[in-house]
Amino acid sequence: MATIVIGSVPTAELALAHTFEALPSVTFESERIIESGDDAVMPLLWARDADREPLEDAISGDPTVNNVSLLADFGDEFLYRMDWVDQVQLLLHMLTNSEATILDAHGRSDGWRFRVMFPNRSHLSETHEFCSDHGMELTIESIREMDGQPSGRFGLTESQYRALITAVEEGYYDVPQKHTLAELAEEFEISHQALSERLRRGTESLVEDTLLVGAPSDR
Repeated sequence: MATIVIGSVPTAELALAHTFEALPSVTFESERIIESGDDAVMPLLWARDADREPLEDAISGDPTVNNVSLLADFGDEFLYRMDWVDQVQLLLHMLTNSEATILDAHGRSDGWRFRVMFPNRSHLSETHEFCSDHGMELTIESIREMDGQPSGRFGLTESQYRALITAVEEGYYDVPQKHTLAELAEEFEISHQALSERLRRGTESLVEDTLLVGAPSDR
């Protein structure tokens, strides 16, 4: 069964540590990360919270980066393609040996945080053993097994998933509102307080699973 993992590693164990040291405020978010050779990973990264000229100066002096290309410049964020050629053993192991898919990766000066889908728990165990064998610091923050239900893709319980979908379909979130919380609660045959809690918890889980991967783990 596929397993979704959220974890983090120090910047020094992936790439761009020199860039973060030069520009502590810069952040990176992956658009895509693929294996591009025996000892290289080729990510597409959005860079934010830094001006272009000092950013590119820092990247050009970063020993973990080669073949940097600017693909898009929106003034306050930039899309780069680059090769990571050093200290990427963990990602290479995930992409090759563990057959993992890196869904999200976010880099900050205090570390890289990512969301990865492994084919099953045994592949995750192999990655954990790999880190132990190579002295790498891998912090696992959450593990979720996908059970084939749509709810499992987003960290929701089945009841939270049904509540959120029904609330949208019935116009609870519309402006103006088509149905009240009390009316929806009657449909679920629960109290409006219980439904309100279900929606709040479901919304929190959905936001954490889809929008907050790059947020600090100690938020």
